[in-house]
Amino acid sequence: MESKITTDAKHGEARIFENPLLERLTKTNPEQNIFVYGTVITLLIAYALVEVEVQASIFLGLFFLGMLFWTLSEYLLHRFLFHWVSKSSFVQRFHFIMHGSHHQFPRDKSRLLMPPVPGLIMATLLFLLFYTIFYLFGISWVTYGFFPGFFSGYLMYSFVHRAIHTKRPPKRFKHLWLHHNLHHFKYPDKAFGVSGRFWDRVFGTMPPRK
Repeated sequence: MESKITTDAKHGEARIFENPLLERLTKTNPEQNIFVYGTVITLLIAYALVEVEVQASIFLGLFFLGMLFWTLSEYLLHRFLFHWVSKSSFVQRFHFIMHGSHHQFPRDKSRLLMPPVPGLIMATLLFLLFYTIFYLFGISWVTYGFFPGFFSGYLMYSFVHRAIHTKRPPKRFKHLWLHHNLHHFKYPDKAFGVSGRFWDRVFGTMPPRK
């Protein structure tokens, strides 16, 4: 059944699909994500170390590199894909499903994390993309160290994002809470970083200091 973009103001959440099963697949909770994504990351690490036999020290380096690369991807995806604006009805629907509903209902807890089904589909596609790129350079084995770090970076980001929308800020990380809330409520064309402000500084999208 086709998706129907509507909003349920009474419950403070967006209704994206008429089909109840598809609608359910757009929602998740922290426990479900920790179990599903945590299991996948653990299996990827084990495969890299045991089957591919990546040296532990090299694996750690690739893992850390993957996490760093995620922070850049987080910024670029948020800025250029999730805020892609067009008069096209397809683009408007895509934007609403991927990110627009979150801006309309930023406290909708059921959609603050990527649900496992679409999340695993996208993770598989990204793994194949990285594998292909590294394969072209003759180092396809690098994927098995790099991708678990990239995926772990995403998982950490997703829980930081959820915490910002559902919990009071710890004093040490108050700047992250402020940064993301400025994006939501004052500067939608700035402050695209969620887990950090580094790339906003690099690309000149920091909100005004005042």
